[in-house]
Amino acid sequence: TLCVVLLAIGLVVVYAISPALSESAHVGNNYYVFKQLIAIALSLVAFLVTSQVPLQRWKQLYKPLLIVAAVATLIALVMPVNPSYPARRWVHLGSFSFQSVELLKFAVLIWLAGFLSAQIRLGKITDDKKTLKPLAIAVGVVGFVVAGVQSDLGSTGVMVAMMAAMAFVAGLPFRKIMIIGGIIAIGTLLAVSITPYRRDRLATYLHPEADCQTSGYQACQALIAVGSGGMAGLGLGRSVQAYGYLPEAANDSIFAIYAEKFGFIGSTILLGLFIGLFSRIKSVAERAADDFHQLIAVGVLAWLSVQTLINVGAMIGLLPLKGITLPFISYGGTSVVFVAAA
Repeated sequence: TLCVVLLAIGLVVVYAISPALSESAHVGNNYYVFKQLIAIALSLVAFLVTSQVPLQRWKQLYKPLLIVAAVATLIALVMPVNPSYPARRWVHLGSFSFQSVELLKFAVLIWLAGFLSAQIRLGKITDDKKTLKPLAIAVGVVGFVVAGVQSDLGSTGVMVAMMAAMAFVAGLPFRKIMIIGGIIAIGTLLAVSITPYRRDRLATYLHPEADCQTSGYQACQALIAVGSGGMAGLGLGRSVQAYGYLPEAANDSIFAIYAEKFGFIGSTILLGLFIGLFSRIKSVAERAADDFHQLIAVGVLAWLSVQTLINVGAMIGLLPLKGITLPFISYGGTSVVFVAAA
């Protein structure tokens, strides 16, 4: 029920800003609403399919899932890109587009739950060679491909947090997780220091008001949108920022648009719905019948909660901009479908 409510809220927001988006993109007024309806329909199908397939069957499907995710990622790497936004994250087939990292999150979730539950059963969860080494390699591959090649540091953070949470619950010593975390932190600092646009984002995060016309433009406009909402919001049809001011208004920045429309009260209600959903997933994890089931639930909880935290935190200036969607709310089919499946 909470998932359906969140999907409905996202559809309402997309519907409300659809005229503004359509005007700037020179498409029909209902273009974005229609595509979001298709995405929601596909997400409901994904939810129904995954709910009917036993989890043990998913456990057996991790190899095909990883292979398909790897192939999709390779295809995305050779796809033509927009020169103004050269990130290689999308597979384009005519009018159909697909973000490979969302499938990769889902595949890694299934694989890691199966791998860690097997290590628990064999009594090797604390074995450096049998558990820590494969986990470190997996984290390194994710970091290289998603953060390094696809330039998607936000999704990398979500996946690493998901993997760390699952490993901790599985029983991997916290000290060893922190060692991997330290290596990741060093790698992140290197990735930021050698990449100009990441340095700009970090500088913008530290001083968003310093350059609101160039590197700090999105951060400043997001804060303007959130602040304009006041206590009760401007109203459903009264958005200003959606008319070309706030970049990615329907995707990464949709929380700022929501806050502009519904204000502090509406934002608190939305965050309350997310917290309610996370609480329900936590209850599922606590009642899980075995380690595999529990680790799946823990992974989904970490995935959705960390992604929500990063998205909302970026829009209110608490975290750097990372370019990832708000689960269930943001416009876009790939994210909605795989979040529903998870």
